[in-house]
Amino acid sequence: MNDLSLLEHVNGFLAHHDTVEDPLVAYVNASELLFLGMLIVAFLVVGGHRRQGTRRAVVAAGLSAAGALALAKVISELVDRPRPFVAHHDVVHLFSSHAADPGFPSDHTTAAFAIGVALVLRERVWGSIVLVLATILAIGRVGMGVHYPTDVIGGAALGSLVALALWQPAVRALLHRLADWAGGLVDAAVGAVAGRARA
Repeated sequence: MNDLSLLEHVNGFLAHHDTVEDPLVAYVNASELLFLGMLIVAFLVVGGHRRQGTRRAVVAAGLSAAGALALAKVISELVDRPRPFVAHHDVVHLFSSHAADPGFPSDHTTAAFAIGVALVLRERVWGSIVLVLATILAIGRVGMGVHYPTDVIGGAALGSLVALALWQPAVRALLHRLADWAGGLVDAAVGAVAGRARA
């Protein structure tokens, strides 16, 4: 089964199963805010003995996603692969409006897998859940007609590789110091606000 035929199967399945299509499309469309919000809330809210480890994981995940997306931008310009709804508009059903920019690799999948792998290296349970969500996101992007399967596979590989690169000991130590510094700033700001509120 080639790239296009696999896309047609997933795309066609969604076209005939509204009970799957509706929540999946809603999730995919909201995924950027969901992943970003998850990281922000975790950095700000998790406390106690898990605070430092969680903040380090969040910073690593955020920087992994940023680095992977920067590389994805360069790759997409070099490859310049049309999206399936552009190249095969006669057979692909587009479930949500989308720009007709190059589609390889998938930015959404790149960022989601960068975040998921960065987290699973540091917080296994949390990271595993995020990787499941990243996989659903990747399938959803294909089903919606905005990516070929190889677009999301390429994005998953790119995001994972960047996260693994930032797991190297020297880089990891630098990220930990950055996370601890940023966390200290947040704690100081929260403490100052709380102090003024009590005054």
